[in-house]
Amino acid sequence: MAEPPRPTDHAFTGKSVLGGASEPTYGGALSFMRRRYTRELKGADMVVWGVPFDAATSNRPGARFGPQAIRRASAMLEGDPQYPFQFDPFEKLAVIDWGDCGLDYGRPEDTAKAICSQAAQIIAAGPLLLTLGGDHFVTYPLLQAHARKYGPLALVQFDAHQDTWNPEAGRIDHGSFVARAAIEGLIDVKRSIQIAIRSHAPADHGLEIVWGHEIETLGVAGVTERILKRAGQGRVYLTFDIDALDPAFAPGTGTPVAGGISTREALMILRGLGALDLAGMDVMEVSPPYDHADVTALAGATVAMHLIGLVAERRRKKKCYPAT
Repeated sequence: MAEPPRPTDHAFTGKSVLGGASEPTYGGALSFMRRRYTRELKGADMVVWGVPFDAATSNRPGARFGPQAIRRASAMLEGDPQYPFQFDPFEKLAVIDWGDCGLDYGRPEDTAKAICSQAAQIIAAGPLLLTLGGDHFVTYPLLQAHARKYGPLALVQFDAHQDTWNPEAGRIDHGSFVARAAIEGLIDVKRSIQIAIRSHAPADHGLEIVWGHEIETLGVAGVTERILKRAGQGRVYLTFDIDALDPAFAPGTGTPVAGGISTREALMILRGLGALDLAGMDVMEVSPPYDHADVTALAGATVAMHLIGLVAERRRKKKCYPAT
């Protein structure tokens, strides 16, 4: 049977993990940016996976549907040189979609262990890991997994909340992962920074904070400079809670807070972080039930694409693609 004029279902039928796809944005299997669905890690530079978990939310649930929504929205981004990078990040950067983390919804007490274990297996094989959440509790076991390989990491966190509440061991809470990571030594607090914070918590655990009201005065260049100065030259874990954006730009999230940054400001800041040595990344708290016209899902997908673009650009400059 002859192949159709525009090959479809690249997520399953693509002949290589490299290169873009050319199928219609409104059809086909919905992997993240049409990447190949596979669990073969050999030759992969980066793995995208989803963690559909939201049992730790303190307000509105729904982030368990976040990975599906982000994948769906990402179909609109694939197929062209990626703005603002002006090249196809998948030309040489081998990125696969692993699918989703396997979780037993009836045993939430085992969630952290399951996420950490599965993430650690991927990381140990060599690829960078980009995670689509899921509520922000998910970042805690991800930091555990990354710290096993890299030691304490600088945390660059875009968020409306400090997430330093109630750090008791064993607590399943999306508002405590930073406190637990700091107490357990998973992050280097002297190199860690939070951006767009618009709420107060009992402690900052030594992290630098760029408050939401400071963004306008500092401007994109000022915020970018503070991140680069704080995080320095070592390994970095970047986590992006979609509620860092103002609810006008990201209504589909569990705990929206007025006064956030715009999608444009967020992407401009991310664009300036090419010097960061990213060891792991995630996009959290996209909650499709509260979204409108995929506005929040598209923002999440674009943030994830920018993170991939930063990694691809850094490797292009170094001409370093060790996994391929």
